[in-house]
Parts: sequence; C-alpha cells; structure tokens
Amino acid sequence: MNYNTNSLIVNKNYSNIQPFRSRVLAVVSGKGGVGKTNVAVNLGLSLARRGLRVALLDADLGTANVDVVLGLHPRYHLQHVVTGQKTLSEIIVEGPFGLQIIPGASGLPDLADLPEIQRQMLLQALLVLDGAVDLLLIDTGAGVGQSVIQFILAAGEMLVVTTPEPTSITDAYALMKVVSGYQMPVSTKLVINNVQHRNEGEATGHKLATVAHQFLGRQVEVLGVIPSDKSVRDAVKMQSPLLQSRPYSPAARAINHLGEQLWAGSPGGKTVNSVGKFLRQMLSLKIMSIAIV
Repeated sequence: MNYNTNSLIVNKNYSNIQPFRSRVLAVVSGKGGVGKTNVAVNLGLSLARRGLRVALLDADLGTANVDVVLGLHPRYHLQHVVTGQKTLSEIIVEGPFGLQIIPGASGLPDLADLPEIQRQMLLQALLVLDGAVDLLLIDTGAGVGQSVIQFILAAGEMLVVTTPEPTSITDAYALMKVVSGYQMPVSTKLVINNVQHRNEGEATGHKLATVAHQFLGRQVEVLGVIPSDKSVRDAVKMQSPLLQSRPYSPAARAINHLGEQLWAGSPGGKTVNSVGKFLRQMLSLKIMSIAIV
C-alpha cells in the first residue's frame, strides 16, 4: 500500500468554536458496500470527541445497522416512535464520546411508504433535536430511492461516499444527477473510501468533481480519501467502532482529518439548514421520480 500515514491525530477541541446552527448533513452513497455507514459512524465519533454535540440518525429504514457497527443493542428504535409507543428522547442511545444514536428499525417501510400520520409523527418527533445538537448526521439508505432523495433535499448538504471502483463512481454520479434534477440548493461533498493509493483516490475525486461541474453544473468539494485498511474490517468484526478500537490506524487518522475539514469548512457558501428547517422541508417535499439518462 502506498499511503502516507505519518500524520498524527489532532486533538483539536471544537467546543469553544461557534458552530453552524444545528447543521444537518446526509451521508449518502450511490450503491451499497462502499463503507457509508462506517464513515458516518466514525465521522460522528471524531466530531463528538472534540466537544461537538452530534446526533446520528440511522435513516436506512429498511436495513438499519448503525447499532451493529457500534456494538449496541438498543431496546427501542424508530418503529416505537412512529407507532407512538415512545418519544424520540426515550429511544436515543449514547455511544462512545457522547455521540447520540437514534436507532433505526430494520424492516421499517420506506419513508415515502409510511402512512402520512406515522410519517408526520416521526418527523415531528425529531424536533427535540432542534437547538440541542450542533450536527445531525443522517445515515441514509444507499441508492436513489425516494426517501434518500427526500433526506438529501431537506438537509441541503450531502456527503457522498464512493470508492475508486467504476461501478461505485458511476452510481455516485447518478445520485448527484438525480439530486441536481430537482434544482434545489444542496451543498455536495465527496469522500473516496477504500483507496489503495492516495494518488488513485485523489484522481478519482478530481475526475468525479470535474464531470459533475461540467455536466451538472454542480460544485463538488472533495473532502479527502480514506485508505484501504485491515483495521476497518477488524473493527466491523469486533462490532467496535474504528476510532475507538483502532484510533491510530491509517483509516482512523484519515477520518479524523475529514472531520476537521468538514467542520472547519463553509458548506459551499450556502445557508446551512437547521434541524427545524430540515423538518419543515421533509414535511413539505413531494418527491417525484426523475429518470437517469
């Protein structure tokens, strides 16, 4: 592996820095199997350990697995919220470094398929987070399903996770194209995961960003690359998050750097959606299918 791992973990504390107001970020991918959930979990941990109030919503409503990555066994989840059995505060589980986990429910229907009353119950329940967190991370499902697009458009900011594989790149571009078709402002950031060589990852990011700008008119910020690292696979097997079990591994160092880049950078000059605005958008959006040509 040709990857520079000489950089040290920077223990910068952000608790005294004025944060963006209730920033909402959708972590997405064009296809499954690219490490999206791992990136979302460990990015959340990286920011939480620096003093930020971070909540992670497991919004992969069909196959929720944030709790599996963290080795948690929550008693309650989103299903209990949409049925009115529990409030959101009652299902939140505290993870490492104070990261607030909102457990998803495997088998829960897609957001677009929920009965309207349950959909509104779920979204309005999230209002407890407004002003209570600095950052709401949303780990969406993979692909271009209606609920994924709805989360992206309402958040107003997305972090696209891909790998250098051609199919992954093609699907990441397809996701950007679908989002662009709605002509709504969405700040777009890109992470290249599972990279064998740094140059390969940087070239992949530059190429995808260039194509998105040329053909979609979309500005894409390449946030960074994450190296292929056996420690990631080991952490998944142990059901222990990478930043906790292998904090000095190459991938953990890269994710810490991503966290610094994400929070230090302006979200593309756009106004950042608060949790309240995100929820209002979710309740008002009507997502229609857009063909990918």
